[in-house]
Amino acid sequence: MRLLRVLFSVMLLCLFSSCSQTKNLAESSGDGYYPLPGAKVISPYKNNRGSHRHTGVDLKTKPNDTIYAVFDGVVTMSKSYYGYGKCIIIKHADGTETLYSHNSKNYVKEGEKVKGGQKIALTGKTGRATTEHLHFEVRKNGKPVNPMPLLERLIKKSHGK
Repeated sequence: MRLLRVLFSVMLLCLFSSCSQTKNLAESSGDGYYPLPGAKVISPYKNNRGSHRHTGVDLKTKPNDTIYAVFDGVVTMSKSYYGYGKCIIIKHADGTETLYSHNSKNYVKEGEKVKGGQKIALTGKTGRATTEHLHFEVRKNGKPVNPMPLLERLIKKSHGK
């Protein structure tokens, strides 16, 4: 029973830590842009260990839909990358990275500076994907954090709330 309480406490700490790290990115990088306007979350972030771990969220709209950079930054990767398929990673001023994968086409190259709201790719199903979608991750110090607080903030902004 004690072990369960400790595990539950650690899970809560990880959850709140991930939320605050994502919030810091949103606050320090200006308003930000939703990466795939009109998209719905079809697979949520799961920070548990093992085979059911999902390090980002999957957003679904239609094939070849436009993907936008969330914030200003520098492209540190734009290539096919294992199960991610065609993938883009952008490093932002505070060191946080955003990752966009399973793209059908990447429009930006490594080393390129991008602006928030800039068109960077099209949705696809490259890599380990069964349908066209965007796998979106936020990484702090190289570790994935829950992107949902950031995405929820960007949705509210886009609806003028």
